Amino acid sequence: MHNVFLLNMNKQQLIEQIKIKKSFLCIGLDVDLKKIPKHLLELDDPIFEFNKQIIDATHHLAVSYKPNIAFYEAYGIKGWKSLEKTINYIKKNYPEIFTIADAKRGDIGNTSTRYAKAFFDDLNFDSITVAPYMGSDSVEPFLAFADKFTILLALTSNVGGLDFQVLKDENGITLYEKVIQQSLNWKNSDQLMYVIGATRSEYFKKIRKIIPNHFLLVPGIGTQGGSLHEVCKYGLNKDIGLLINSSRGIIYASNKKDFAQKAKEKTLELQKEMETYIN
Repeated sequence: MHNVFLLNMNKQQLIEQIKIKKSFLCIGLDVDLKKIPKHLLELDDPIFEFNKQIIDATHHLAVSYKPNIAFYEAYGIKGWKSLEKTINYIKKNYPEIFTIADAKRGDIGNTSTRYAKAFFDDLNFDSITVAPYMGSDSVEPFLAFADKFTILLALTSNVGGLDFQVLKDENGITLYEKVIQQSLNWKNSDQLMYVIGATRSEYFKKIRKIIPNHFLLVPGIGTQGGSLHEVCKYGLNKDIGLLINSSRGIIYASNKKDFAQKAKEKTLELQKEMETYIN
């Protein structure tokens, strides 16, 4: 079903929402049927119902939702339909929300174009995460879609991210720095955002020298050990410029019937902390 609820969300609208809600929180909708409340499993679409209740309880405190696509693909066509229903629900009821397809795609040009069409046209996501390893011709097809954002994996929070991303050349330039610098030369690079893991907070100062004005999507706060204080200390810019993602810490705050209320309480805690940095 083609989503026609809203024109694409631009950067200025996202900044306005951050100011209005005093929040730069992104909630990851990584739904695992083994972890959601058991009473939902009796329903026709437990994944959608779980998402719907989380969204209804937290939408006024968050500016973005980020479904991790693997958690939907794992359930085949049923999971894909749950994803579609979730995005349509957000677009129809909360059009001010910025949506992120955490798909980590990236392939030769023709294939990237089809990936972009799937997530930008058919599902109407505002943005998608993309792996840069194959270079410009694998990323520019995503950037060709007007008013859509491509979120490039730059410096990730997983342990294995250090295998390659911080390797240095003969001039002491790390690979992740090269990726960011090179990406600024690509067509429509103003539509880029970057994934920077919260557990790499010591790198934010250096990153902001290269990309002072781009938005950074920051996973790894809380469960993975990242510090919101440290990220904000070095990562904030004049427009805030951060989307801080929290998934498990919010959506699995409870596995009982009060799960949405508990998720709201956890979201409020983060929003209140973010408000102090905005002020």
